[in-house]
Amino acid sequence: MCGIIGYTGSENVKDVLLDALELLEYRGYDSAGIAVKDETSHVTNVYKCAGRVSDLRAICDSKKILSTCGIGHTRWATHGGVTDQNAHPHQQGKVTLVHNGIIENYRELIADYDLQEILHSETDSEVAAALLNHYYKGDPKEAIKKTVSKLKGTFALVILFEDQPDVIYSIRNVSPIVATICKEGAMLASDLTALCRFTNEYFVVPEYHILELHKDHVVLTDLNDNVVEPEFLSVDWELNSAGKNGYPFYMEKEIMEQPEAIKNTIKDRIVNGLPDFTSDGVPDSLFTDCDRICVVACGTAMHAGLVAQALVKSIVHVQMDVELASEFMYSDPVIDEKTLVIAVSQSGETIDTLEALKYAKRQGAKCLSVINVKGSSIARESDYVLYTAAGPEIAVASTKAYTTQLSVFYLVVAKMALLRGVYTEEQTKSFIAELERVPEVMQKVLEKRRDIHVIAKKILEAKDLFMIGRGLDYSILLEGSLKLKEVSYIHSEAYASGELKHGPIALITTNTPVVATVTQEKLMSKELSNIKEVKSRGADIVLFIKEALSGDLDTEYQVIKLPDMQDEFIRRAGTPDAKDNKTLVKEYYRKLRVDLQTEVDAIANEIGELSKEK
Repeated sequence: MCGIIGYTGSENVKDVLLDALELLEYRGYDSAGIAVKDETSHVTNVYKCAGRVSDLRAICDSKKILSTCGIGHTRWATHGGVTDQNAHPHQQGKVTLVHNGIIENYRELIADYDLQEILHSETDSEVAAALLNHYYKGDPKEAIKKTVSKLKGTFALVILFEDQPDVIYSIRNVSPIVATICKEGAMLASDLTALCRFTNEYFVVPEYHILELHKDHVVLTDLNDNVVEPEFLSVDWELNSAGKNGYPFYMEKEIMEQPEAIKNTIKDRIVNGLPDFTSDGVPDSLFTDCDRICVVACGTAMHAGLVAQALVKSIVHVQMDVELASEFMYSDPVIDEKTLVIAVSQSGETIDTLEALKYAKRQGAKCLSVINVKGSSIARESDYVLYTAAGPEIAVASTKAYTTQLSVFYLVVAKMALLRGVYTEEQTKSFIAELERVPEVMQKVLEKRRDIHVIAKKILEAKDLFMIGRGLDYSILLEGSLKLKEVSYIHSEAYASGELKHGPIALITTNTPVVATVTQEKLMSKELSNIKEVKSRGADIVLFIKEALSGDLDTEYQVIKLPDMQDEFIRRAGTPDAKDNKTLVKEYYRKLRVDLQTEVDAIANEIGELSKEK
């Protein structure tokens, strides 16, 4: 995925574009570039480079750029290496273009239109620019229509035509584009976060509709030239919430915002101590009528699904699978009308997840999404939506989006357990009360950040790092390992501790950093045995452990003590512990007996009917 911005209005376009690209850099940070219309000559000038937006800013600051119309791009390389030439924007004749997506038939187009000699890059994107220029005879819309009719794949195209001053054109298929009009001018972007500085009103550009941005208005038409009124949406993010607010980095800011984000995500979904999705329009039947649950997601969102999977299987006893969205359609998934598919995405624009969701709907599945951005493509495609309240997330590595997704999943688990009779109302309230403690407990952990900084500095130069845990800890460490890769470029792997002996332990050598977690009492002894095993091989252990379990372990390892919370919040309700509550045990087995008798009666009736037929 790549980040796109376009602006025409009254502001200095250079600053608008560069500031927006910094907010979009999490979508791609291989290279960056802008194209601006010179105010006097109307020539389109391009400034681009391999590297970060900060490198591009240094180039632009050295130039005298006077313009109020331009487009920008921050790239995640797909076709062609990370070079200045492959950076966007691309220019061909009178066309300057930025692109997000993948043009699948670009090789065929190069051959069909004899483009080999005129291309300056290795990208599929420049092929689209060359094709546009081929068809452009003075009518931008006609050129766009003819071009997209030849393209196969996904695309969000944002285009400047040399002889169309102060106007930006755009069209998309699958890849996202949102737009707005405000007092400063008209804007479009691949992500809402880039618009938040100017407005909280926006609209999603429909697929295969041509958008024109003028300085004081927008025009949206379909491919038959019918004018379409944009459907404006509002976002409840504060306009300044996308800034750093005094923090040196977006990631640190977003880490520190987690307690508040979780609190905001769960507060309106708890009524009288119980989970309640009435305000979301999600019916109880969604959680009771399914025989199976399938989560489709990518990266961090997929890891949130893995935690949910562990909880659903152990507490609710319903089959739940977590599928990589990018592989979903190609793995012949077993999906039918009795499957609940849950799509998870921070932006709601993750293309692989969107396509997986569309596939599931075609198979008859009910679709629920967990999304952070209202009106996003995945949200609009879903039958039901549970929005997180993370606010804008700018950092490359997702943090508060992940923990708010987990919060929603914990609410869903509690709701399912209650509706399916696995939890009593009392048990559900206990579960929810523990969930409500999370922001407070998390704040206490964040207050230990100086201690964590000290440990982090010790492993900063490591080439490899391993993370080990069991149960829920393992699911969470998969996300921790991903974070380390994304942020530090240190090779990191997370393993279920019991799997170490099946090969991975050979990689543990003297002074290899190993992060271990022990948060579940029932698994403590086994996990500590695994930790001793890697310690015996010379590993440098960093141990995260619940305070109540820590004992004198700080004499053996570098220990970060975590505030106490119950394993999975409460004891496994499927088999209540008599020591805790005899009444619960009686109720559990009474219901089990009733349910069993119901099933026996149903089987007896079926046998009776079959006998009659004979």
